Amino acid sequence: MAHDDTAVPKTAALFDAGPGRWGLRGDPHVWQALRDTLSGTDLPASADAVARLLRATFEELVEVDLSAEPAPHVYRERYAHGGMSGGMVHPDTWRRTLLPLLVERAERLPETRPGPGRRRPGGRRPPPAAR
Repeated sequence: MAHDDTAVPKTAALFDAGPGRWGLRGDPHVWQALRDTLSGTDLPASADAVARLLRATFEELVEVDLSAEPAPHVYRERYAHGGMSGGMVHPDTWRRTLLPLLVERAERLPETRPGPGRRRPGGRRPPPAAR
């Protein structure tokens, strides 16, 4: 049996290090829920696909439409683990900082997936000899 050493990274790897700052107390719990939900999911081959996956998963877990939510924060009981703003999630922090941070991390991962759809960081294709 052939051994395939071109393992595709899992999306959960994007969450290994937390961000420098959170929006509200519920945000770290959403971060962990995203990581847990995506733990077995292969990292998509493009930054756009990563962004779509992260956004859709966030919107499902937090039950909020990021493109339509005008509220500065939303309360979700499942992310309430103490503190005055426990359970509060800050959609704007996710839109402007946290989701873009995760997409940026995906773009920086070493190229491990074969195929013409995978691009190197900065959108460059590997040189022809490397393909």
